[in-house]
Amino acid sequence: MGNTVGDGGVVSITMVSSASGQPTLHIDDAGTSPQAIALVLHGGASQSLAPVPVTSTAYLRMVPFSWSLQRAARGRLVIARLRNRVRGWNGAEQSSVHDARWAVAQLRERFGALPVGLVGHSLGGRTALRVAGEAGVRSIAALAPWLPPGEPYRQVAGRRVLLVHGTADRITSNAATALYAARLRQLGTDVTHLQVPGGHSMLRGFGEWHRLATEFTAASLLAQPAGEAQSAS
Repeated sequence: MGNTVGDGGVVSITMVSSASGQPTLHIDDAGTSPQAIALVLHGGASQSLAPVPVTSTAYLRMVPFSWSLQRAARGRLVIARLRNRVRGWNGAEQSSVHDARWAVAQLRERFGALPVGLVGHSLGGRTALRVAGEAGVRSIAALAPWLPPGEPYRQVAGRRVLLVHGTADRITSNAATALYAARLRQLGTDVTHLQVPGGHSMLRGFGEWHRLATEFTAASLLAQPAGEAQSAS
């Protein structure tokens, strides 16, 4: 746990870990009176017990999303990034789900009953949707989510949901995301499903991925419309 000083002033950087070899939560607490929390979840693999290093591509891919959220929120959001214990989902173990639930609990313990928005890519998107029923979760932005057949969806009822998929994605299924969106609509869930050019890595048109996730999350969690927040950054 410690503080760092950036170009724009003091930014508190806190590393929270339940134990050695356990998930790690990186919290950027830039505001004195935050209104909400945004938790960013990275991708991974179907099966893997390998640890996730801080240099992991999947983890680093989500760091710019944290920066975009921080700029748009202008100190009104607590921005947190979870680094999972292991790379894989791992069948019934659902490793990343356990880690995400732990992270939400840690954030609520520290910051109280603030609303929580989840932003996840690939395995992180699936994880975000799985933990949507946790106390305080208000919104989920699932980017190129991994949604196998039979994926449960009723836990998402009552939340705001953004599903974004690349038209050239060859890793996860655009059709599965469309089907998941249709099932959520049957529940009366507020869901937006968008297709954008590019593949699974979100590198092509990365600015659009960042904009969509940031504006949606800010609008879902903050009183000020997301477009105003983004234009003021």
